[in-house]
Amino acid sequence: MNPHLNQFTFTSDSKQLELDSICTMLRNSYWASTRTRETIERSMKNSLCFGVFSHSKQIGFARVVTDQATFAYLCDVYIDENYRGYGLGKSFIQYILDHPDLCTLRKWLLRTKDAHGLYAQFDFQPLKTPEIFMERTV
Repeated sequence: MNPHLNQFTFTSDSKQLELDSICTMLRNSYWASTRTRETIERSMKNSLCFGVFSHSKQIGFARVVTDQATFAYLCDVYIDENYRGYGLGKSFIQYILDHPDLCTLRKWLLRTKDAHGLYAQFDFQPLKTPEIFMERTV
């Protein structure tokens, strides 16, 4: 689990994560643009969170909702637009998958509208049996 890539640093230390930066990033996303600061903060408290920093500036974020034994849901993955296209997202996903509390999990899920190619590189695939999954959206 390499926490460095050139000038970038990856972390799962929640004390280092910057709520203001994360709120700004998520407001710029298509999936969380209407989340309140309070909702973002509560979701972070109940998840394993990760950050990417360029020097001391937070430029990436991701959350994993997990029991840390069998299952994880990867969500809110975001890299600042100014830092995309350099392989940083790939290194960040690998860092998350290699985390000691997550690396032995047997089932991961995620949702994406536009990053299928990125996640396919890490063996994420469309649901094999979508007929057994259900969802409730309120």
